[in-house]
Amino acid sequence: MPNTADLLDEIAALKAMLIAADARDLRKDARIERLEKLVAAFKHAVFGRKSEKSDPDQFELALEDLETAVAVIHAEEDAEDRAAKRPAKPRATNRGALPKHLARIEEVIEPASQTCACGGCLHCIGEDVSERLDIIPAQFRVIVTRRPKYACRSCTDGVAQAPAPARLIPGGMPTEATVAHVLVSKYADHLPLYRQAQIYSRQGVDLDRSTLADWVGRAAYELRPVFDALMADLKRSTKLFMDETRAPVLDPGSKKTKTGYFWALARDDRPWGGAAPPGVAFTYAPGRGGLHAERILQGFGGILQVDGYAGYNRLIAADRVGPNIQLAYCWAHARRKLIEITRTGTAPIAEEGVDLIRHLYAIEADIRGKDPLARRDARQERSTPILARLDDWLRHHRARASAKSPLGEALAYIVKYRDGLGRFLTDGRIEIDNNTVERTIRPIALNRKNALFAGHDAGADNWGVIASLIETCKMNGVDPHAWLACTLKAIVSGHKQSQIADLIPWNYAIKV
Repeated sequence: MPNTADLLDEIAALKAMLIAADARDLRKDARIERLEKLVAAFKHAVFGRKSEKSDPDQFELALEDLETAVAVIHAEEDAEDRAAKRPAKPRATNRGALPKHLARIEEVIEPASQTCACGGCLHCIGEDVSERLDIIPAQFRVIVTRRPKYACRSCTDGVAQAPAPARLIPGGMPTEATVAHVLVSKYADHLPLYRQAQIYSRQGVDLDRSTLADWVGRAAYELRPVFDALMADLKRSTKLFMDETRAPVLDPGSKKTKTGYFWALARDDRPWGGAAPPGVAFTYAPGRGGLHAERILQGFGGILQVDGYAGYNRLIAADRVGPNIQLAYCWAHARRKLIEITRTGTAPIAEEGVDLIRHLYAIEADIRGKDPLARRDARQERSTPILARLDDWLRHHRARASAKSPLGEALAYIVKYRDGLGRFLTDGRIEIDNNTVERTIRPIALNRKNALFAGHDAGADNWGVIASLIETCKMNGVDPHAWLACTLKAIVSGHKQSQIADLIPWNYAIKV
């Protein structure tokens, strides 16, 4: 597997090769094969285990260039086929599927004449139907609200007029759907507000970035009670995931950025058939200390699945006051350390460990979706012997490996967290790894890449509120825009605070 520098060098060389005159002399098949190998290498770099330590945008841009280059060569072949009147070569490409709910605009293309050469009339014996995806750019429209005034001709008792509808922005121009679009564009599609303002201006709608920011802030304020209800619901669970990720925040006093953190608290009981709907809540904190995790989890008792970060040890301290928390650890992190060793050269000991962990994951794939008791029984029968072999492997090689070597450190990590790593054997609700919550954090990382940093601690806090609700929508198969528009309208129309839990995204999913 080439490293990052080698792959980037390959891109530069590839572009030069395609531009150079002698590139025309290369056989197309060889060019395509070379390109497709590079595409595969980049995909491995983006989605492989080391991807979290790399710049994902850098790889994604390189992938786009490579796949575009492949498409150019295919287009060249198609043009040659048309010129030679040969049928186009079928290609195994992912063209996507067109959903049934999309509106269909039909066009019928009739022959130039429906009269046969013999003079008779042609009649239809069938038809060929094809579908293509068409896009109409976002269209702006103006909702004009008229409220007629009525008065009695016989008396002077007053004027009758319908009350003005409630608005999210008092006296402002956006509908709740417009604000929802801004929120989804920023927090789901990772478009900063200044870029959105540029897009709107191309259609003649001049909106200052500060205006959009005001809309976002007011929406965040109104959505805060829904976020609080989401957080409260999650903490009533008996099994959760937790992880943290960096959140650079501008420090106005020093004119630099400081490092805060988003702490993600997630629930996903679907792998063991749990009835509770999935959800995630992001809480901003100015640091990574375990005290922040303890504050966020106040009132929670049960199993918390985490990585090996030492800050979580505070949650199981003997003198801690509060409901009991048990930590379950992540085999993906343990395996990752061994895989990194195998990539640096021949490493039979690390490869043996990776193979043992791979067997554990194969069992997990077989029992996914079964009830907790069935999962526990299968693990007791099939996974326990593998863990026993892994324990023997640990004892044997740890006594021989240098404690400061990469292998020694990887083995020490597994030994240190071995009890929590084995907790999944006795409880079918526990997953083998922490990947569930790591997946919810990826959009935060993408938004961080596009926005560079939050402008203030309060801004990061609002970021967490809206991102939590949008990601919870996605986990429940709910369209974030539809949910936001409906929820904001309900809130400004006077939805009862005592029934705020009805607005959590999974309840919207039930209604629709």
